[in-house]
Amino acid sequence: MADTKREKVLLVRVISEFNLEVVYAPDNMGDIWIYNSDVHRPGIQLAADYYDFFDNERIQVLGKAEQYFLLQKSEEEREEVLTRLCSQHIPAIVITRKQDAFPELMKAAKMHNVAILRTEESTAHFSAAYISTMNVILAPFITRHGVLMEIYGEGVLFLGESGVGKSETAVELVKRGHRLVADDAVEIKKVSNKTLVGSSPEIIRHFVELRGIGIIDIKKIFGVGAVKDTENINLVVNLEAWQEGKFYERLGLDQEYTNILGLEIPSVTIPVRPGRNLAIIIEIATMNFRQRKMGYNAAAELSERITKQTNGQAAGIIQ
Repeated sequence: MADTKREKVLLVRVISEFNLEVVYAPDNMGDIWIYNSDVHRPGIQLAADYYDFFDNERIQVLGKAEQYFLLQKSEEEREEVLTRLCSQHIPAIVITRKQDAFPELMKAAKMHNVAILRTEESTAHFSAAYISTMNVILAPFITRHGVLMEIYGEGVLFLGESGVGKSETAVELVKRGHRLVADDAVEIKKVSNKTLVGSSPEIIRHFVELRGIGIIDIKKIFGVGAVKDTENINLVVNLEAWQEGKFYERLGLDQEYTNILGLEIPSVTIPVRPGRNLAIIIEIATMNFRQRKMGYNAAAELSERITKQTNGQAAGIIQ
């Protein structure tokens, strides 16, 4: 499996994304990177000069409370605490509610090359929107060799060795009305502690390689309704060449899982051999997965019926 990568984004993109006003732009504005999706309100830093455990990768937000607190201080005190804050090598300070920037803040920002930005949004609204958006942009990600499709509204990731039939199965599923997200390389982001989102690298998006034919463009051949840019990963289908003598699940009582980026994703293992219609099998696997999510387990139902019948026969024999 590929190593997990840490994403980053330029501050200028953040400014554009949130329509922020640039109050002061340092000379190195185009080279400032954001690595952290959280924001920080530096209340205790301004009030008590406490910088232990201070995360200087976060954007600092000065809301109404911080601005009012600073207003109570003398110009000398204000300059001292703001200079101390800007000296922590922070990427930027965002002032909310369109409030004015103190002259002391501008002086400290110019001294330490800190961008000063402003928004009309309240602190709560800006912080919530920033964290939600940046959690996606900066999510840890990996690239896996596989195929990602949307089948009956579920994101299904096919994994398996090259040549096992992933791409051919994907094309058959597209013909049956499902949608392709990525073929060959799937970029997977962990956008929350419960959710993985997959997409295709831009350069190969909507393309599929079929051995013997070459590269085909799914969007051009089947139309825009046959493709999708991103999809949550809800189910993993492991495709492997049939191995004689290996035990394969017959009933499906026990749920398998595949660990991706620390999350356990429900999975099934499907052995591949000539004559098996993988497209139909994967459709059924997806529908069965949906039934389980809704509380119905066909294998458990069958097991319960067999147990009841066995118990009934045993009772009849005893009588």
